[in-house]
Amino acid sequence: MAKIRSTFICQLCGSASPKWQGQCPGCGEWNTLQEGVAETAPSTRFQSLAADGAIHQLSDVEAAEIPRIATGMAELDRVLGGGLVPGGVVLIGGDPGIGKSTLLLQAMTLLAAARAVLYVSGEESPQQIALRAKRLGLPAGKVALYAEIGLEKILAALEKVGPQVAVIDSIQTVYSEALTSAPGSVAQVRECAAQLTRYAKRTGTTIFLVGHVTKDGAIAGPRVLEHIVDAVLYFEGDTHSSFRLIRAIKNRFGAVNELGVFAMTDKGLREVSNPSALFLSQHKEPVPGSCVLVTQEGTRPLLVEIQALVDDAHSPQPKRLAVGVEQNRLALLLAVLHRHAGIAAFDQDVFINAVGGVRIAEPAADLAVLLAIVSSLKNRPLPEKLVVFGEVGLAGEVRPVQRGQERLREAAKLGFTHAIIPKGNRPRQAIEGMTVTLVERLDEAVSAAM
Repeated sequence: MAKIRSTFICQLCGSASPKWQGQCPGCGEWNTLQEGVAETAPSTRFQSLAADGAIHQLSDVEAAEIPRIATGMAELDRVLGGGLVPGGVVLIGGDPGIGKSTLLLQAMTLLAAARAVLYVSGEESPQQIALRAKRLGLPAGKVALYAEIGLEKILAALEKVGPQVAVIDSIQTVYSEALTSAPGSVAQVRECAAQLTRYAKRTGTTIFLVGHVTKDGAIAGPRVLEHIVDAVLYFEGDTHSSFRLIRAIKNRFGAVNELGVFAMTDKGLREVSNPSALFLSQHKEPVPGSCVLVTQEGTRPLLVEIQALVDDAHSPQPKRLAVGVEQNRLALLLAVLHRHAGIAAFDQDVFINAVGGVRIAEPAADLAVLLAIVSSLKNRPLPEKLVVFGEVGLAGEVRPVQRGQERLREAAKLGFTHAIIPKGNRPRQAIEGMTVTLVERLDEAVSAAM
């Protein structure tokens, strides 16, 4: 009997090593190599996606506009860039119980009204899926179900049914008989995703892959899984809150960082048409430490309330805590506030929170964070119906941000009457009902707000 040869595979990049090492030779990460069985499957199972190997001139290739398939859920279509693309592969990840299966089951029932769909489940039985559909009140009569984890059987079912849209829930449960490793291993995830992607490109079937996430929130399995697919969506939200956010971090057919907002109800996920209302607290009167920011998520402007609490520090090391805003940037902004506005907070605990659980990555939040801190420190509320945006540089300048006109229009639509913005974002046209204050320096913005 031949001896089984083992190899050590990196759980992040998928590179293999004949022996264990503390550091992966491929990506340089530490403690990511895990032992597995060396794969000896023949390489003849891989074939070209193109019908022939001919070389074409780019100018000779006809660039036809690809028609989109509407899912029937406007928020999901927005994140996908306008709908599904035939032959596209979409990977959707999220924490357990966040609503990934519910979202896809709702989308499949809407698509099944006019198209052939197939829902492949490796984690639930058909009875469990039918029970969920009944509980949600979904018209699931035309949705084809298939409970299977064998890749070869799944591909045979796809060839038989010939659906226009298919769901694989989840990719970590699927295994190929050509490999000897267990389902969920690096080799299995990479192989199964590659074969399903190959099928989608060959037949024009749109495939959703559901992916598990690690404790750090990243999709489990090798990083190559995200490189194979056409779009990567993350389903986010606090399990204790009814609101869910779906965000695109990769999309070959649309813009990235688009945001879709849903509310979890007893009848499933409901689309939220005005998400800005979720991120604004309702105060009867202005309160210190609150500033409204107009942020940009993809092509959608959102109004988010930034709250700050500044209190006397009771330890030699003052606390700096930011929820929804990058913590290292908070320390940077406090140093700029001291140097260029003469306001010190080195002996104060500073806490920042973005209301509603939204995470803000763009630097346009700098000015709103600093004005909320100054408001809390001086215990003076900012003017009512005020919105703010702008990046603050290390020299104390307030720098312009993209899409300033759209941000102001969204704020005016929601009833805000005053804005403090960078001078470089001077509106091309006057915004009806809104007074705009243009600033170049941080101290000017503090004087205008206070």
